[in-house]
Amino acid sequence: MTDIALIRPRLDWLPFYADALERGWSPNTDQDISREQLLQLGRNPERFLHDLYNSPTVLLPDGREVPRLPAHDFWISDGEFCGRIGFRFQRGTEDLPVAIYGHIGYTVVPWKQRRGYATQALRMILPVCRSEGFSRVLITCDDDNEASRKVILANGGVPAGSLPHNRRPGHIKLTFWVPTA
Repeated sequence: MTDIALIRPRLDWLPFYADALERGWSPNTDQDISREQLLQLGRNPERFLHDLYNSPTVLLPDGREVPRLPAHDFWISDGEFCGRIGFRFQRGTEDLPVAIYGHIGYTVVPWKQRRGYATQALRMILPVCRSEGFSRVLITCDDDNEASRKVILANGGVPAGSLPHNRRPGHIKLTFWVPTA
């Protein structure tokens, strides 16, 4: 198995991020936002990177702008750009706003999938969660995403029920608590 690294998003890696978008990868697993991001990135790369990870607010799918949650965001690398993983949270509580499914979201570019990268990346971000005071984190996956379910279970995930999927009628999000230790 190839070793991976989690790197903080940075300007010198934006061309690799852009290449992944151009090849059809989307950092959002619920909808394809690759075109939109390519346009924003092309207009002003510095601003794009700032807005993506450091803007004080985020735009929700329903058009509302809300304060950004504290987060630790990383790009997954094996020497090349492989995807992203992030941990978002509210200080002092396991609770999350209704619009947020779970504490951790991740996605691997299609041409790097089935190599164990998501499993490794999740394992690597758990100490970051622990350093923020979390003994466990909530992670969700679509009911038909067997690969993601395996990633979560491989990291000690314990099934915790399900939620309605707000973007895919007829589907649900499976929920899991994953210990950080």
